[in-house]
Amino acid sequence: MIDHATVQRILDTADIVDVVSDFVTLRRRGSNWVGLCPFHNDRSPSFYVSRAKGICKCFSCGQGGSAVNFIMEHEQLSYPEALRYLANKYHIEIVEEEQTDEQRQEQTEREGMLMLNEWACRWMEQQLWETPDGQDIGMTYFKERGFNDTTIRKFRLGYSPRERSALYRAATAEGFNREMLFKLGLCKDDGNGGGYDFFRGRVMFPIFNVAGKVIAFGGRTLNKEDHAKYFNSPDSLIYSKSESTMYGLFQAKRAIARLDKCFIVEGYADVITMHQAGFENVIASSGTALTDGHIHLLHRFTQNVTELFDGDQAGIRAALKGIDKLLSAGLNIKVLLLPDGEDPDSYCRAHSNTEVEQYIAEHETDFIRFKSSILLADAVSDPIKRSAALTDIVHSLAVIPSEITRSMYAQDCASLFSVDEQMLLRQISIQRQKNREEEYKERERERIRREAEQTNQTTATPEDTTRPPRTSKTDQPASAVVNAQKALIRLVVKFGMCYFCDITGENPDDITPVTVAEYTRDQLLTEQLSFTEPVFQRIFAIALELLPEFYEQLQAKVIEIHQANEVLRQAERAEAEQKEMNSGNFSIERLEQELKQIDSKYYLLTKNQVNEFREDYLVRIFCSHYDDEIRTLANTFATDLPQLSRIHTENAHVPTELERISTLLPEAIRLWRLCNINEEIARVRATLRQVPKSSPEQFELLDKQSELIRQRTQLSERVIFTKTLK
Repeated sequence: MIDHATVQRILDTADIVDVVSDFVTLRRRGSNWVGLCPFHNDRSPSFYVSRAKGICKCFSCGQGGSAVNFIMEHEQLSYPEALRYLANKYHIEIVEEEQTDEQRQEQTEREGMLMLNEWACRWMEQQLWETPDGQDIGMTYFKERGFNDTTIRKFRLGYSPRERSALYRAATAEGFNREMLFKLGLCKDDGNGGGYDFFRGRVMFPIFNVAGKVIAFGGRTLNKEDHAKYFNSPDSLIYSKSESTMYGLFQAKRAIARLDKCFIVEGYADVITMHQAGFENVIASSGTALTDGHIHLLHRFTQNVTELFDGDQAGIRAALKGIDKLLSAGLNIKVLLLPDGEDPDSYCRAHSNTEVEQYIAEHETDFIRFKSSILLADAVSDPIKRSAALTDIVHSLAVIPSEITRSMYAQDCASLFSVDEQMLLRQISIQRQKNREEEYKERERERIRREAEQTNQTTATPEDTTRPPRTSKTDQPASAVVNAQKALIRLVVKFGMCYFCDITGENPDDITPVTVAEYTRDQLLTEQLSFTEPVFQRIFAIALELLPEFYEQLQAKVIEIHQANEVLRQAERAEAEQKEMNSGNFSIERLEQELKQIDSKYYLLTKNQVNEFREDYLVRIFCSHYDDEIRTLANTFATDLPQLSRIHTENAHVPTELERISTLLPEAIRLWRLCNINEEIARVRATLRQVPKSSPEQFELLDKQSELIRQRTQLSERVIFTKTLK
């Protein structure tokens, strides 16, 4: 694992403007930089970068965050991979810290597998380019498919010799572990202490993850007697057919993000040929159904997906199968049927780029309309088939999350099937309710299974109390208490180290300045409040742990800022004195006034720079934190920049949140208390409905309810009074 000091050095060195500029052309606009958003098809610059805060944000699609978060989203890397990317960019040596035996073993095995696959890929490329068999067999096949040298090198295509154990002998001679060769599926155990090559005699298609690492291989046989045309690597620690990636995604990801559109084809050759023809936003499902993992990856690049299918009956059946999962993810799905007997590979080789573009523009069809027309064509004169077809359409419409999109599709389908639109909408609503009930049952089954597993683990091992357990996510809306806690933790993340007030001790001269985080801690202790959401707990605990380190850095920063500004102040004072002395009408009063203005200017400059350091301290740490939940939440808070209209800002100063923190923070705590009291009143009332009338327990509960209502009234008046003052 990368040690804390190295992580901090990377985060301190990474300049958000410099990092984003590698991918986006930025122009200075005031104190910020602006450019076209790389995460969607941006027509006018809406992507803002703030060097002072170290964050970026698109005000159109909402994407943004710190330098680490930007690299993670743009390059589709994990947190450690993004740190290593930045370390490499700024030539920072990675220092790793001690791991547990299990972590060390898994990381060693994972890195070993990636290293072995990379070596195997280079070895197969060498066999293709530098051996007679590679040239006569492998290269001949690729040239017959129309692949040029640039394309072959771009996708790192290779050849595995026909010899039984060529790769096995070469790999073991290089010192690679034979067991790892077997785990990756490159070789098989021959039962005699040796091994033989799994992909022998095949042309090879390396499969990359989104970071460009070789994680698996696909091999196509050139022998007609072989039963299986394609062999693929088995699942391993670094490769999962259902979760890892889709073929060509590494080569296509930037084009997909730039064009905000993705074409999905079936095979390796389809991807490669279309890339060579100029359509670089193409990936392949490799003959498998799209899984939730694949859809999640696609969703991070684009919402617009077009699936290409053969024009025969098999292609049409494939087009109708498995699309509902894409629709339920909120993706905009289109279908493109190629002429009968054609696939993307053959069609692109037989037609020019312009002809392919024209065919796509003329024949690309929205999936719902495509499905409706296909089903309706098979049931024109049969009411039973028409009813079944309409039911099938309702199932697809019901999974679309957007109500507006569902309504538009329902309008079209009602016209196509000659049915009442309102009736169709009712059926969609009924189906959505059924879907929700089924999802609820599935979640309950999953919850019961997890609880059973946790119970078994608890009885088997002592409970780990070093970290609070994560609560399961549900589709239920957050409670008022959780929203109140979120509002408070947002203020802590954005302004936790900012000055809040002074506290006087027993001695009137004993005055201690207090930060927002410290005031929040003291108030929560006084009010006996504690965060119920684990991620809020972790954020607040980290903020408090950072206080000693913050004060050390603040002291050093104040000295640094003061020294730098003092040099500038003295230089400006000397220039003002010299200017006044050289003037023909020297005035000591005028000189003193100008020197006073210079001193005042640099006092405010120093104060503002210190305040900026305070304000940015926690934001920078949390927006680049290794914890995914913390980082995501912090980036949401940090990029939540209100856009005020010119009406409000033209003739009046609008106070910032920091300027209003003295009222915002106490009010957030009071609102939390108010929500707690409301929930307690609701619990008391629920209990009252269950106890016997005129019983002692009822009278106790009524007294408790009255006291809670009294507290709520007092607290509500204080909140209203605070809002009135604001």
